[in-house]
Amino acid sequence: MMHLAETLNFSGRKVVAAWASLPFPALRGCSLPDTLCAYQQDVPWKLLSSCREQKVSCCFAQSVVLRGICKEEKRATSPLHACESTEQILQHYLHSVFPGAFSTSHVLEQPCNTLPPYPQFFSPLLTRQGFLLDKPPCYSSAGVESIPVLAALQSSPVLHTLLYSLYKDLQKLNTRRWASFFSAGVEQDDFQEALQELRTLSQCYETGFEADESEDEADSD
Repeated sequence: MMHLAETLNFSGRKVVAAWASLPFPALRGCSLPDTLCAYQQDVPWKLLSSCREQKVSCCFAQSVVLRGICKEEKRATSPLHACESTEQILQHYLHSVFPGAFSTSHVLEQPCNTLPPYPQFFSPLLTRQGFLLDKPPCYSSAGVESIPVLAALQSSPVLHTLLYSLYKDLQKLNTRRWASFFSAGVEQDDFQEALQELRTLSQCYETGFEADESEDEADSD
């Protein structure tokens, strides 16, 4: 994980954000291009890291893994349908949603098994293979046995808010009240230096929007 984070970061960045779609929202009988074409304005996965999501999708670099979805032999007029493989479909989608970003993608045919003791917290709109139904089934399902999953690690501007908020919270601490912390060998100068490094790290994830936001936060302080 550490080496992957290093691969996705440059220009002083060190941290990545985690995203996931569990299960991946694919309708039963629909191909991967059909599913992705429905998410041209927003990605079909959610942020797991404690950052505030942005309305506009943006990232510097990312690694995405999709498993449990195979390319079906259906042809349509979209560029995604014209791709020859599942890997090409996912890569084309990432380049269209995140233009200019460094993106790597991997596709595995085998889904994630969800047999007991995996908790059955899934919606009744899922088939046993984890695909979405148009309406609830008329019969009682025996449980979801497997699901398609997408997971991603991103070096993204959303990390600016997280890191800057952490810096602001630590800056407010009265270190004189934490004698046990410094008795462990941490010097006050070292603490202040680490604090400034954290602020510098947060600035590495700034774009124009985040920079304006930081100025607004500073003014409010």
